[in-house]
Amino acid sequence: MGSRTGRPGRRRPPGLARHPHDSPGARRERHADAGSGGCTAGRRAAGGHPTGRCDGGRAGRPLPAPPVSLVVIGGATATGKSAIAVAVALALRERGVTAEVVSADAMQLYRGMDIGTAKITPAERQGVPHHLLDVLDIAEESTAARYRAPARRAIDDILDRGGVALLVGGSGFYLDAVLADRPMPGTDPEIRARIEAETKRLDPAGLRARLAAVDPVAAARIDPRNRRRAIRALEVHAMTGRPFSTFRADPGRPWRPHRLYVVEDDRARLDARIADRVRRMWRDGMIAEVRALLARGLRGAPTASRATGYPQAVAQIDGVMDEAEAIAATTRATTRLVKKQRTWFRRYPEAVRLRTPAGPGDHAAVDRIVADVLADRAGRDDARPDAADGGDGEDRTR
Repeated sequence: MGSRTGRPGRRRPPGLARHPHDSPGARRERHADAGSGGCTAGRRAAGGHPTGRCDGGRAGRPLPAPPVSLVVIGGATATGKSAIAVAVALALRERGVTAEVVSADAMQLYRGMDIGTAKITPAERQGVPHHLLDVLDIAEESTAARYRAPARRAIDDILDRGGVALLVGGSGFYLDAVLADRPMPGTDPEIRARIEAETKRLDPAGLRARLAAVDPVAAARIDPRNRRRAIRALEVHAMTGRPFSTFRADPGRPWRPHRLYVVEDDRARLDARIADRVRRMWRDGMIAEVRALLARGLRGAPTASRATGYPQAVAQIDGVMDEAEAIAATTRATTRLVKKQRTWFRRYPEAVRLRTPAGPGDHAAVDRIVADVLADRAGRDDARPDAADGGDGEDRTR
């Protein structure tokens, strides 16, 4: 790939985010400058590559870009992202390339939330290092803004060791927090506590009305039953004086050059997989897991208590639902979550769309990602005959 993405008239390969003006990061640019005898390029060609007399005297020739070593695998729940990521890492290992996974699942950050989040087990990881699993206690709050820094540190550490970072998950806000270089407001516990006290007696309609007075866009987008998000929007406005929605409206620049893949499946197959997964959760000990978490404070946990499946299991433990009702309610909630995730991932027109493997012998998704990574590292993007399509004959560069 390299400087080819910067040539006039050439289309950017599918799945590749355009370089920001300072990508691929100050550290890697310093390395590039050192390797060129300390020359500093004063201007950049299209695609963000530096130009100038840093090429042995041939003015105007773009310097080669480093390989794109951040690979993002997103998609809805139950599409097989984790298994694909492990298979990609193992296939790259066979070819002498190290790859490690950075989780972008908001609920898999929590220790003890294993069955209900379908967290990949140590055996299923097959020796592939996974980062940002089991790093929080359930009493701790998690937000996309807080996730950004440790996720970026993990990715940079992998890249600095010459590896490929596989950012994998279905939590759209968390992926976006890493990939988009834009301001993200922090938190203020005192302001949050004050707003929670002021809105404690408000019903969903009243809470929406209060939010609409300062941020009508956020009020229209946030489900009024989601008090946590509504209070977060009010908190951000109180902290910054800016509507919460304006932070989301800013697309930002790409933080690092990356390739983005979205794993999809047809609705009927996905619905069947969700129903089977939920039944297996209960068979594998979901109720026992939740009982243990309740002893550690799950009911009052600001983030963990809202994970799909856990409120339904608590309802069963409390006698509000029987097992069949809890399973059915979890299946419905997961289906609603998947619908939101599918909508979220439509916002990435540059993504390469991959199909969930149909069975153990279906390696199309893994082969596509591995081929792209190897082509990037070899600087030979044109070596792949399907470089302009998604591997299924569909041209994705238009």
